[in-house]
Amino acid sequence: MTDDLILDDFLPYRLARLSSTVSTTIARAYDKEFGLSIPEWRVIAIVGRTPGLSAVEVAEQTFLDKVAVSRAVTKLIKAGRIDRQFADADRRRSILNLSEKGQEVHDGVAKLALEFERSLVEGLSDEDVARFNHVMDRLLEKVRDL
Repeated sequence: MTDDLILDDFLPYRLARLSSTVSTTIARAYDKEFGLSIPEWRVIAIVGRTPGLSAVEVAEQTFLDKVAVSRAVTKLIKAGRIDRQFADADRRRSILNLSEKGQEVHDGVAKLALEFERSLVEGLSDEDVARFNHVMDRLLEKVRDL
């Protein structure tokens, strides 16, 4: 490590580039196949995995801002992919669940996502993938402590 900041060698920049490139690439497939934006497919993925969340909880789990999640939820409700109910105890809190149509999209997105992941790591050894996952986990732990 040196004291010179070389952006192409700067880990946060490289991680952001990797994340953005991977997300953009798979987002094209989600848009083409299902007409979904990145926030929309993330909402579907989270609500599919954990039904009954509020939009705020979805925002926390997707690392998207509340406005992006709100827009995505509104579009998904209009498209009939998500059902929204309001909590009895707090009428301001909405509860989100996938509709039958949304579940079909979720299943299709999941299949496409897993195929994409397989293609992405194709040619890497199981040890490389395990090491990469371990390093990502360690970096997440470290950044939470900063």
